Amino acid sequence: MKNKHPLFYHIFIFILAQIAWLMLLGIWIYWYVSNYIIFEEVGDQISPQILYDNINVIAFVGGLILLVGISFGMSMTFRHLNVQLRLTRLYDNFIGNITHELKSPLSSIQLYLDTLSSRNVPPGKQIEFIELMKKDAQRLNRLINSILEISALEQKNISHDFQVFNSGELVKNLAINSAENFKLPAGSFLFEGEANCEIVADKNALRIVFDNLVDNAIKYSIEPAKIIVSMSCTGKMFVVEFQDNGMGILPNDQKNIFKKFHRVYSKDIPNVKGTGLGLYWVREIIKFHKGVISVVSSGKNPGTKFIMQLPIYKSTRKRYFEKLLEKTKNRKIISEKTNE
Repeated sequence: MKNKHPLFYHIFIFILAQIAWLMLLGIWIYWYVSNYIIFEEVGDQISPQILYDNINVIAFVGGLILLVGISFGMSMTFRHLNVQLRLTRLYDNFIGNITHELKSPLSSIQLYLDTLSSRNVPPGKQIEFIELMKKDAQRLNRLINSILEISALEQKNISHDFQVFNSGELVKNLAINSAENFKLPAGSFLFEGEANCEIVADKNALRIVFDNLVDNAIKYSIEPAKIIVSMSCTGKMFVVEFQDNGMGILPNDQKNIFKKFHRVYSKDIPNVKGTGLGLYWVREIIKFHKGVISVVSSGKNPGTKFIMQLPIYKSTRKRYFEKLLEKTKNRKIISEKTNE
């Protein structure tokens, strides 16, 4: 059985080691001080050969510094070990989640293929099976592409297509597109506020942001998802508030939901699966747009609000966005010449 509390034992060992060093340090100081007092009181009666001199003081100070250095080194080693243990635990969870995400559609496709090859399936049923297999294949393709694109995004090897958009129109189009992708009923999205400022954005990247937020709203909602999208242009930032009617996020999870591989578990919806990469991906995309994303939730059941802030074009980060637009333009020119 796997140990559920490995961190406790590492902390316990670390504390014991620190206590040992402090006890050694205390004994050393006690020895030095007590002997110093003795020499002060009866130093005239002792042979000069064993009296303290500057070398003794230097040795003491040097030893003290060495002890402090060793203690600091142990602290850093413990911190590094703690981080590695956490990363290993997250990685193991990711492997388990990704294995399930890959295995589920593959098993489904295998089942349909076995059925088609071993039985006389009516034509109508064959078409239904083929459509279901296509959906499972698309699910696999999306999952693999998401992992590859996250890797490319981290290494800054992804080719973004940045353009100038009207912020309000872009967000409404993205929300409607996500609603169609997830087959949400009419009225699932409610828009509040007006925003006519311009932003520089990669539409496909922001589509990933909205798809992930909608996917989370659906997965963590017991009732049909209802999403309110509020928009405003304030100062130098375009602000989008994405409010769902899901289960909400507890304060401890709010600190970690944007971290890689982190997933929120709820006993009310225990079968929710995922890789723990969705919100991490969202944060990285928003960060690449020089924006910020935060989460607000008062706890269980009242829903969750994600607040995205993106710079308004020509109001801030002008040089950065001009450079991105120029790169996109040059890439298109090169692509057109290559295709000629």
